[in-house]
Amino acid sequence: MNIQCIKCKGRGHCGRPYCAIATKITSQKKLNQSAKQDFFGEAPNVFIGRYGYPNINVGLLSTEQYDNHDAPLKWSANNYQVQQVIDLRTALVNSTFRTNIKSFNDKMLEMSQEVSLAAKPVDVEINLNKKPQFRLSFNQDTLPHGPRVRLKKAKITENPKIPHKVDKAVSDPHLKAADAIESLRKSYDEHYLTKILSVGNLGVKTERKLVPTRWSITAVDDIIGKQLTEEVKKHKESDFLAYFGGYLGNYYLILFFPHCWSYELFETIVGERTSFSTDHEFYDGRKNYADNTAGGYYAARHAILEKLASIRRQAGVLALRFITSEYWAPLGVWVVREATRKSMSSKPIEFGSKELMLKYAKAFAKKKFSFDLDILLKESRLLDHIDRQKRLKDF
Repeated sequence: MNIQCIKCKGRGHCGRPYCAIATKITSQKKLNQSAKQDFFGEAPNVFIGRYGYPNINVGLLSTEQYDNHDAPLKWSANNYQVQQVIDLRTALVNSTFRTNIKSFNDKMLEMSQEVSLAAKPVDVEINLNKKPQFRLSFNQDTLPHGPRVRLKKAKITENPKIPHKVDKAVSDPHLKAADAIESLRKSYDEHYLTKILSVGNLGVKTERKLVPTRWSITAVDDIIGKQLTEEVKKHKESDFLAYFGGYLGNYYLILFFPHCWSYELFETIVGERTSFSTDHEFYDGRKNYADNTAGGYYAARHAILEKLASIRRQAGVLALRFITSEYWAPLGVWVVREATRKSMSSKPIEFGSKELMLKYAKAFAKKKFSFDLDILLKESRLLDHIDRQKRLKDF
């Protein structure tokens, strides 16, 4: 259903095929009609807020009929579209209580930890202080989410199934969070690892605390990325390779150069008003947060390093993200990770030289996105570094 854009009234001024504001309001109206104050359902996840830190809101995310409401890897594998994700996210009721990031003597928090550790959604009884309702407004610039309502009481009605390997890591009072993630990452995906980290299940016992969900997503990507970097640095250098793919209107052209590990990301919004942001790192990594591209930097790096580790190569990596009007509503950093993975799963084109690969990249960007890639290439710190750095084989 093509819902007329509220801002441009269907005249196409915004350049997007659907209206994110009107679409979210439609999904919210559906929830308002069906929501209940007290219900039995399933809780797949916990949301840890960041406002008021260190005193924050913790929310059990639950729905009466669970149907992949919190499953980004399945959404990607089955090519869920923007509308489907909005509908699923909007239907998850966020039943909240307030606590301090280091208060672990709370029964509600103990229950939240059980939900976060469970291998599958947990059966729960939820009692709220009022019926969940969205206040419908045109202020819809945030990611899609369900209504937030104060939790009166809740009860888990089954024994959550916690994997033995996870239980062992959680029970170790001396195991650092990064070491725990390293021991678990080959068996469990980053979405699950984010859940167990965010609710304070990992780390040295005396240092454990709640981590806001938004921060924990990037923390897991960064931790896994750093661990993969150390693996990748041990391998031979890649050939000149170009990968292309995408998901939900986010496309990645990723170029591998035969060079020691380095990485640069350009995120470009293509359209009438083109803009871009960029961050990079060389062999020794970053010393500070990637402020310009934020969580997308670490999510894309994670997916790229997975590929390099799987083919046992290291490379200088230039990642070019093109955000098109197909991505008409923001859905979260998981889109970046999955779009990059889809690019990395494509068959690469191999080139005999840097010049040939860049010539191809410029022609491709022009044809696919009507974009002059020279705008980015002349700003590239990675290309400049490759050109300037002298290596043994150059002598």
